[in-house]
Amino acid sequence: MSDSPEPTRLNKRMAELGMCSRREADAWIAHGWVKVNGRVAEMGLKVGPADRIEVDRKAQDHQQQQVTILLHKPMGYVSGQAEDGHEPAVVLINPRTHWREDPSRLRFSPPQLRGLAPAGRLDIDSVGLLVLTQDGRVARQLIGEDSGMEKEYLVRVSYGEVAQNPQATFPREQLQRLRHGLSLDGQPLKPALVDWQNPEQLRFVLTEGKKRQIRRMCEQVGLKVVGLKRIRIGRVVLGHLPVGLWRYLGPHERF
Repeated sequence: MSDSPEPTRLNKRMAELGMCSRREADAWIAHGWVKVNGRVAEMGLKVGPADRIEVDRKAQDHQQQQVTILLHKPMGYVSGQAEDGHEPAVVLINPRTHWREDPSRLRFSPPQLRGLAPAGRLDIDSVGLLVLTQDGRVARQLIGEDSGMEKEYLVRVSYGEVAQNPQATFPREQLQRLRHGLSLDGQPLKPALVDWQNPEQLRFVLTEGKKRQIRRMCEQVGLKVVGLKRIRIGRVVLGHLPVGLWRYLGPHERF
């Protein structure tokens, strides 16, 4: 038996190395922009750790032109494709809704909408930070299988008939269950940071993102979510970005 690792498809290897996403790698290979050990690579090629991968400057230039956009999503818009008569959040990306105080020097142009897709969900009844990107590296970082990216939320709740100061009557042991001990879809949830931000509002920090996760977690302990706002993803914060407006991810900002 050999101890050497099994060869990996070139597109997967390039994604693992953080060069691009698998989809981008396939496009670059199709354009003839990728060489392995000095030879132009073909689609489906498998490589090992010792193989030398080179990328043409054209691919790097194309990647640098890709944009990542931060939107303060309002209620009533879905993150992805239109559904049940509700528009996708991407329709809000246009010159009129570009935040005037955006510190980035980039200017909007229609090609920036090509391939622009949400990197994660924010449900129709929630507001706050939504990331849309053309960059496969950003998408993989935020929603890849091994992501573990922190996402922070402010969640206004009521407890039974108590809408004012639910903190005073909500049992501490139930707060502990929110932090660790609940399951969704038959799977235990990862530990979360959950604390009272004020008497009516909880602060959640999660490292996973199941569908309507916070709302379903709260239901299991008798809380009803009245309002939910995402304020941070990784090291990038919503800040003063007004609802319904967007800005570019700055060149020195990192998730």
